[in-house]
Amino acid sequence: MSASLKAKIAEVFEEPGCDKNQAKSEKERKKGCTKQLTPGAAAGGCAFDGAKIALQPIVDVAHLVHGPIACEGNSWDNRHSASSGSTLYRTGFTTDINELDVIYGAEKRLFKSIREIIDKYDPPAVFVYQTCVTGLIGDDIEAVCKRAAEKFGKPVIPVNSPGFAGPKNLGNKLGAEALLDHVIGTMEPATTTPYDINIIGEYNLSGELWQVKPLLDALGVRVLSCISGDGRYAEVASAHRARANMMVCSKSMINIATRMRQRWDIPYFEGSFYGISDMSTTLREIARLLIERGADPELRQRTEALIRVEEARAWERIRAYRQRLAGKKVLLITGGVKSWSVVSALQEAGLEVVGTSIKKSTKEDKEKIKEIMGDDAHMIDDMTPRQMYAMLRDAKADIMLSGGRSQFVALKARMPWMDINQERHHAFAGYEGMVEMVAEIDKALFNPVWQQVRTPAPWEAADPLLRAPDPAQLAREAQPA
Repeated sequence: MSASLKAKIAEVFEEPGCDKNQAKSEKERKKGCTKQLTPGAAAGGCAFDGAKIALQPIVDVAHLVHGPIACEGNSWDNRHSASSGSTLYRTGFTTDINELDVIYGAEKRLFKSIREIIDKYDPPAVFVYQTCVTGLIGDDIEAVCKRAAEKFGKPVIPVNSPGFAGPKNLGNKLGAEALLDHVIGTMEPATTTPYDINIIGEYNLSGELWQVKPLLDALGVRVLSCISGDGRYAEVASAHRARANMMVCSKSMINIATRMRQRWDIPYFEGSFYGISDMSTTLREIARLLIERGADPELRQRTEALIRVEEARAWERIRAYRQRLAGKKVLLITGGVKSWSVVSALQEAGLEVVGTSIKKSTKEDKEKIKEIMGDDAHMIDDMTPRQMYAMLRDAKADIMLSGGRSQFVALKARMPWMDINQERHHAFAGYEGMVEMVAEIDKALFNPVWQQVRTPAPWEAADPLLRAPDPAQLAREAQPA
């Protein structure tokens, strides 16, 4: 690991925006909030993957992965981050290094790749991502990017976050550091207003930003930059002229908010777009901060009027669903911020959360879960597929909300499942998103297919000896007394 990367990781671990960080000793603080990866355990995401996730939703730049083609193949389009314009971010660029590059170095190949991208696509900027292999052979992407920027007259941004540096959460922060070091503050916006805000940590999954933006437009609040969902390079570069920052219910890019407060005196708050009450709280906080920064105090009255209308409309639309969903139990197998931000919305829908996973959650996430669910919060550190299966078959949960990798456990148990992770095709943010989420849960729970698949086959009904054994029962019987 290079000295510059070590220094950057140490700086990230000293993050002042972390509430828990300040209570730690210097030795404990440098360990960070997440466990380091062990060999072979990177399926949940490495640092490179985290940086790519954080920055790829900037839609008009070229994202070039410097490494073997498999790194780009595994990270390309792994989230449904939608764009309202350019689709360049959906083109996969990689240097595709080979064995000779590993022996002799691949810096020349990287420089030629940057030139080819600029000649063919003419993007406003090129982001270059370091990977494990090129990091280990010593390719200096920062020097190559600097030379390419001088040669071609375009910003070429090095993102030094090889996978071996740590887990996905660290990669998010290293991607944010690249923006702080090379992008934010390098351009000026055409105009500014007292109602300009930045939204940080929102990736516009399935268009979630577009469910929130009309609410802000109705209040006259302008999103100067979204970092990074549906983002544009020029908007991110001029983000330092906003009056306030909102951190979207996650500390994955908290370093952007704290550094912007230090450098440009821009205050920030942490809010959530999930659930009716959390959405209303977020709108109130935006109004409060903007008024403190010079906006017309009348903004507060307009905000309360909008909240009254939207809340009444949302509660009315989910009223019938709440009656059907009352008492239904949910098993939430996800990671990070969704382990608590979605819980509040589920409770508002009348559902009971019987367990939420915390394997990829930080200490702050765990504290939020306890705050929402009480001291008896059912936090699951690491649930095996067999345990998930047994929990569903024993009817301890009526539906499982998780990512795509866990769906087959629920399907094998013949229980409803719904995608809550980044691969989903439905947007759940804002008041409209709350209605959408409740409707999708209702569809999954009451789909008639579950009754059909649980009915024994004709030959099983005729002869019980022909019924397939229950894997959960076999597992229980195999346990020592």
